[in-house]
Amino acid sequence: MERVIGRYEGEEKGPLFICFGGMHGNEPAGVKALKIIFKMLEIEPHRNPTFKFKGRFLGLIGNKKAFEAHQRFIQKDLNRQWKPDNLKRILNSRPEHLLPEEQEMQEILLLIRKEIKDYQPEQMIILDIHTTSAFGGIFTIVNKDEESLRIGSQLHAPVIKGMIDGISGTTLHFFIDKNFPIKTTAVTFEAGQHQEPQAISRSVAAIINCLRSIGAVDGDDVENIHDQMLQDYSKNLPKITELLYIYSIQEDEAFELLPGFRNFQAIEKNQLLGKNQHGEIRAQEAGLMLMPLYQKQGEDGFFLVRDISDN
Repeated sequence: MERVIGRYEGEEKGPLFICFGGMHGNEPAGVKALKIIFKMLEIEPHRNPTFKFKGRFLGLIGNKKAFEAHQRFIQKDLNRQWKPDNLKRILNSRPEHLLPEEQEMQEILLLIRKEIKDYQPEQMIILDIHTTSAFGGIFTIVNKDEESLRIGSQLHAPVIKGMIDGISGTTLHFFIDKNFPIKTTAVTFEAGQHQEPQAISRSVAAIINCLRSIGAVDGDDVENIHDQMLQDYSKNLPKITELLYIYSIQEDEAFELLPGFRNFQAIEKNQLLGKNQHGEIRAQEAGLMLMPLYQKQGEDGFFLVRDISDN
């Protein structure tokens, strides 16, 4: 399996746009969506003679080994390892001395550095496509950068703020200005449940909307269906929320969440949510459920957020 799903470059200079699918190997929607997008880009100039693309677009598989194995990760969660000190050690190590996810990171970073050196862009935008093990909603996670919030808001999905304060080592943490020689912005899009067929089409819509928001494609060339799909699915969801609480699963904990929780489901304080070897797990405070864990691999049992749309 090749790391690069596709590469597309316009005649006019523009940003370097990098989209990841499969950062977690059990999340195929982003990879499938990218394959569709690059086929669409091949056809578009023939279908629409006035179509113009600005910049370079690179589609990448995040965790190749885990993707081939159809599991979240091999030894470590790849989307928790993007820490500067960690990367420095990895880049100065021989591949055979690294763990599987560390090898993935080394390959990805060397490839991105090569792309930057080759294309010499003024700006790099990262879109990281994910799905969740639960049903019930799509959403966008942004970092503290205003540009990240601007792009995220234009994907027509609820925006989650404050998430990077509760977890560490994600693409949102690493792909920022200080770690690269150019202006760098990152956004994460959660397209739905892992195996939902609609998660693929939502991912396609999010990628296209992101390309429009950064000026890579003209708004007149984007069909309304891509906006409408995301708007319709999000119409009853809060526009902006912020992180309240994370239940972090401890090593060797026998964590088990009660079945049936959905993204954005209202949760009451002290509500029974699950159990472990020590007894019941109850909500520390009232909020909205996010990313309840219904898979074997993962460090976070669930998140609680609150609606701040009117603030």
